[in-house]
Amino acid sequence: MIMYTKDNINGFNDQHRESSPQEIISFALQLAERPVITTNFRPYEAAILHACTSVKENICTIWCDSGYNTEATYSHAQELIDSLNLNISLYVPAQTAAYRTSIMGIPEINDKRHALFTEQVKLEPFKRAMAVHRPDVWFTNLRKGQTALRDSLDIFSLGKDGILKVSPFYHYTDKELDVYLEKNKLPNEFDYYDPTKVLAHRECGIHI
Repeated sequence: MIMYTKDNINGFNDQHRESSPQEIISFALQLAERPVITTNFRPYEAAILHACTSVKENICTIWCDSGYNTEATYSHAQELIDSLNLNISLYVPAQTAAYRTSIMGIPEINDKRHALFTEQVKLEPFKRAMAVHRPDVWFTNLRKGQTALRDSLDIFSLGKDGILKVSPFYHYTDKELDVYLEKNKLPNEFDYYDPTKVLAHRECGIHI
């Protein structure tokens, strides 16, 4: 794995401030031996999935399914899997949602069980996926304005264990993404539910 410095990352960002998502992806893939995309099929995920697969068709796409998605989200996911021919690697919690619901339900943020719930449904499957695939370049759809943490990042940033995290749409607004989706005839879906976040601007834990 390439060891990146703060100067490397700043240079990448300066170089690609005006680049298109596909140009950013193409550049990052030149640095990659084991690239992956992560997705949860939330709103606007079609953009990152389309952009990456338009550059590298068979790129590994990691989906950590919490088991709590809505029917609309599952239908949306299958539509994109089929239409973009996604190379999906699916990871799910060790416990079923039905079992967990019978034991603890969905704990509120101030409930002491919320940390365990988040670990079970999101963090453990994600850690397992990353341990299996050992990516050196990680494509995500993080964008500025989503959370305070994400506002401190950029197109290129360093993830856990020195992984190069690449967010090709980092500076895009919802309106600009709407244009991208319409131009490329991609679906969107807003009936998405993340039981670990509750609040829209709360960080999910994976990117911390």
